[in-house]
Amino acid sequence: MCASHMLTKKPPLLQSLLSLVSRRASHLTRQQYDVIVVGGGHAGTEAAAAAARVGAETLLVTQKISTIGALSCNPSLGGVGKGQLVKEVDALDGLCGRAGDWAGIHFSILNRRKGPAVWGPRAQLDRQRYREFIQSELLSTPRLTVLEGSVEELLVTEPNPEEPGRHRVTGIRLANGSHLISASSVVLTTGTFLSGSLFVGQTTSPGGRIGDAPSSAGLSHTLRERLGLRIGRLRTGTPPRIVKDSVDLHLAELHPPDSHPTPFSFLNTHTRCKPEEQLPCYLTNTTPGVERVVRESLHLNCHIQEDTKGPRYCPSIESRVLRFPGRSHQVWLEPEGVTSDLLYPQGLSMTMPPDMQLRLIREIPAMHRAEIHTPGYGVQYDFVCPTQLSPALQVKSTQGLFLAGQINGTTGYEEAAAQGLWAGVNAARWALSMLPVTLSRTESYIGVLIDDLVSRGVTEPYRMFTSRAEYRTSLRPDNADLRLTLKGFEEVGCVSSSRYQEAVRVRNSLQDALAALQALTLSTAKWRKRLPGIRMSDSKNATLTGVDLLQYNDVSFEMLASAFPECLSPYAEFSQRLKIEAVYKPHCDLQRKEIERIQKEENMSLPQDIDYLSLPVSLSQEVREILDRVRPSTLGAATRLQGITPAAVVNLLRYVHHIGQKERGTHRHQRDQKEEREEELCARNASLPQ
Repeated sequence: MCASHMLTKKPPLLQSLLSLVSRRASHLTRQQYDVIVVGGGHAGTEAAAAAARVGAETLLVTQKISTIGALSCNPSLGGVGKGQLVKEVDALDGLCGRAGDWAGIHFSILNRRKGPAVWGPRAQLDRQRYREFIQSELLSTPRLTVLEGSVEELLVTEPNPEEPGRHRVTGIRLANGSHLISASSVVLTTGTFLSGSLFVGQTTSPGGRIGDAPSSAGLSHTLRERLGLRIGRLRTGTPPRIVKDSVDLHLAELHPPDSHPTPFSFLNTHTRCKPEEQLPCYLTNTTPGVERVVRESLHLNCHIQEDTKGPRYCPSIESRVLRFPGRSHQVWLEPEGVTSDLLYPQGLSMTMPPDMQLRLIREIPAMHRAEIHTPGYGVQYDFVCPTQLSPALQVKSTQGLFLAGQINGTTGYEEAAAQGLWAGVNAARWALSMLPVTLSRTESYIGVLIDDLVSRGVTEPYRMFTSRAEYRTSLRPDNADLRLTLKGFEEVGCVSSSRYQEAVRVRNSLQDALAALQALTLSTAKWRKRLPGIRMSDSKNATLTGVDLLQYNDVSFEMLASAFPECLSPYAEFSQRLKIEAVYKPHCDLQRKEIERIQKEENMSLPQDIDYLSLPVSLSQEVREILDRVRPSTLGAATRLQGITPAAVVNLLRYVHHIGQKERGTHRHQRDQKEEREEELCARNASLPQ
């Protein structure tokens, strides 16, 4: 397996690359692009890189080039459900997996006590290394230009009558009020900056992140007033940063990393950080004193008093105390970098006044002398209700406008990166007059994420979990390359030739190895002689294959390869993957028929111009209103809408079949008429004098 060159040599010096960047709009060499991406966070960077890989001339507009790839909140990547997204983004040639391998300083597989399908690859990151990697990748990407600036509004005009939609985006206007840049498509990845407000105690100020300028209010106005999109409001927060030397780490529980780091990227066999150079994390807990400080400061905390929805699965310490009084809560003390003198207290997001924050953290024994470097704060921001998007992440009512990341109501770097990549792909395909592409929830976690958003919408910040995927035994972290890399090259166009060739090699090797294992068919008695330490059934007539044997807990591929070296030793590099494939084979075989049924439903398109309110089908008024509001793109998407009954699905299915038969009949009639005209023309020509 080839290792990424990015692990064997340093990224190009940023100083030399920054000289190639347009810091002013007047310095741009062109005023027309295929794709413009607004925002340089995790969604924006993946969107811009993906659009360029597909072949579009792309412009990334960000307020500060120096903050591209910044880890605004926790210095980590991956986890349960989130790690699967990182692996899939990497399989589609995205950036964050390779960046994690370069910047990781503490690697671990979460959920290892459970099956490999729900393992969660995770890494603590060095903030500076991660940012430098992302910037070096973007600034050296062909067909990608980076511009430092702020977007005032979208340029919108009349739609193309041949495409669905009421508007068409044609570019952006920069904040100076005069500079226009044209594009065929625009991707908005504004994160928490869309009408963002910062909260600390009773102080409120405009902005999306401490230290950065607020975004223009014009963009929110365009979305709400000009395009008529439904806009909601969400909140999030971040904890204070703690001076490492002020913490008594011996009073916390040491949690070392895995002894053998597991890379995120399928191109890497190792990580930049050597096993012995990894840094530990520490675990501690809140005390009754923490709850006392929270309650004493509630009247000074305007953020917690708001009824705006915050993240359920990463709540502030104030929310946790109020929701679960009398409990002790975990607090992870995580390193922020190899040379950083700060710790990140995961679990202590808070928005109370800074002096109360200091009182609170000192109620925890390990931090009884702690000093705060930067106080925690809260953010409230606008988001667009994602049921207004298609599965390609395009706004249904606006041709050429795509949204990704927190603007769609999600939370987390990984969710943002996954959406960014897919929005960038489809924005490029739209600009290049190519058909949109979608990912089914049967083939990827990215498909699950997008389908959940566009079909069900959000009432609180959305976070990915393995439990959201119905077919998680098939959608494992280990096989994301087999599921997506080949499709990414052959159908989508976002995967490089070198990555594709490696994925083909891996696929062919795994197929050959499984065939060799399947060909090893022996009786249980003969298997006992070959593998004397393995417990097997006493059935004399039973025969087992090598794949059957690998399903035993105490049998490894290495054991089988040592017993049959001539046919199995060539596949030693895939030993863990072959073990996982064998273990899940019975489950995946059972799921295959169900997946085929779902895929048939997903392939049944619902015309976007259907008038559900007057459709001549037996549907309740409630169902009609839901369908009219969400306008699902497929029958499969319609089945997952809350409030859609099984009877309504059956009636929609009949309607789809009826429309399909009618269209096929029309096409046959048109074809027959065309053939008759051609025959008549041929006969007429034959009768003419030569």
